[in-house]
Amino acid sequence: MSPNRYALTFACYNQVEYTRQCIDSMVRHGMDLSRLIVVDNGSKDSTRDYLLTVPVGGRIYNDANLGCGVAWNQGALALQAEWTIVMNNDVLVSPQWIESLINAAEQRGLKVISPALIEGPLDYDFEEFAPMASKKMAVSMRIGGRHAVCLAVHKSVWMDIGYFQPVPKLLGYEDTLFFHEIEKARIPIGMTGASWLHHYGSVTQSAMKQERGLAAHDGLGYRYNYKLLNQSWLTRKLGKSRRLAQQKAWQQEEVAAHGMSIHGLRENAQFRWI
Repeated sequence: MSPNRYALTFACYNQVEYTRQCIDSMVRHGMDLSRLIVVDNGSKDSTRDYLLTVPVGGRIYNDANLGCGVAWNQGALALQAEWTIVMNNDVLVSPQWIESLINAAEQRGLKVISPALIEGPLDYDFEEFAPMASKKMAVSMRIGGRHAVCLAVHKSVWMDIGYFQPVPKLLGYEDTLFFHEIEKARIPIGMTGASWLHHYGSVTQSAMKQERGLAAHDGLGYRYNYKLLNQSWLTRKLGKSRRLAQQKAWQQEEVAAHGMSIHGLRENAQFRWI
């Protein structure tokens, strides 16, 4: 696949070691770093010094933490392509993950797609696990499945519904609003078992909570953010219930067929499939 067909972006806020691991994994699997735009949201650690040592396609430095929505938009607009991959910086990638992700979307006519992932501590051999899982789960697809750890967005989506809400005070709620607009526009979306990531688990959001003096269990979004969905409390609850029921059905079907699912958690040195 020609690198010119896609671009990648992620935002970072301190946590330089996770950014380093992410980029190292991209290099290890042959990714062209000139297709990567990194947006730094006012880091105070050595993130910016580190970014100067790697040949990324672009570096955008914000004076303050402008939030995910602003940063994602900056990255997506800085290097425009047929497919834009918006992702977290606290992930590790696997062989052929981009090609597998985009090919799966095109085969099923999807305009937004997320990879399979394992979340939690890296207490297993992801380099050995990912190729095996990709082969075993290659045809598994959760139509309507979604997560914002990583998503490839076709350029037609930006034209249909626009970009992410560029409001810093949304504090992590931008993905919910984006998925809501996707659902309203009936844009086909899914999650594939052909491409895998390891996700350490919302490292940047944890740093944002610490900055704002929030407890680890506190939500980043304020309650009034829910009003932006223009939905009643009951509608939101019913929607969440339907999504959880669908997730359970996908998990049961995948485990019955393959002994695993396309979303796993590492707990007590074991996989828990969800």
